[in-house]
Amino acid sequence: MKPIVFFHSPRALGLAAVALLAATLPAPSEAEAKGKKCPEGMVSIAGKYCIDTYEAHVVEIVGKNKAKGHSPYQSVAGLRVKAVSKKGKAPQAYISRNEAEEACKNAGKRLCVDDEWIGACKGKKPTTFPYGSDRVSGNCNDGGYSSFNALYGVAGGPPPQEAYTFANMNDERLNQMKGTLAKSGAYKKCRSSYGAFDMVGNLHEWTASKTGTFRGGYYLDTHQNGDGCDYKTTAHNARYHDYSTGFRCCQ
Repeated sequence: MKPIVFFHSPRALGLAAVALLAATLPAPSEAEAKGKKCPEGMVSIAGKYCIDTYEAHVVEIVGKNKAKGHSPYQSVAGLRVKAVSKKGKAPQAYISRNEAEEACKNAGKRLCVDDEWIGACKGKKPTTFPYGSDRVSGNCNDGGYSSFNALYGVAGGPPPQEAYTFANMNDERLNQMKGTLAKSGAYKKCRSSYGAFDMVGNLHEWTASKTGTFRGGYYLDTHQNGDGCDYKTTAHNARYHDYSTGFRCCQ
């Protein structure tokens, strides 16, 4: 008896080979399927880059890369520090653009360029504020108490011009008064649709511009130099810092 021979068309053989290949290949990773996968403490922006979920605080690096806590109410001048993004921490103020850049670098990250920062703040369907087109009082920490007036004002009024010295603007008491700096994530509604918190209010945030640019406003002002996510200050150089200047990192 002759053996039975089955004949297949070239097309059928081709489809079978594709099916066999698909079965043997690994499934696409989450990073491949959804874009850039971000490390803990960061959120993905349209699968293109990552940004810190919260404004950064820092730890001091001592010895052989050991981490030591650092007060967010004191300058980081002369210290080697690393950026950390974590809910419930007071973010680091009193930091310059150059110091913020170094802190991001020591964390394996970088300062965000302006377009990255704005995109993360405005969200998936761009709006002026992280939560929508119109400002809602109390959604973000943007209506705080003027500790500078309290410390340096005259007879309950504003301070004289000569009070605005570099030393006074970096007074560590300023952000420790009630109604000033909030801990990261404390304002639950101050969140962009990508999941980044506190991008408007709380602290100004440095971006990568070499000329010195910070964005988003702080707890006393989110509109004098533009509203919400469009807020931009370019009046200071990259070495400047005061009680209102903070940052977050990108990757």
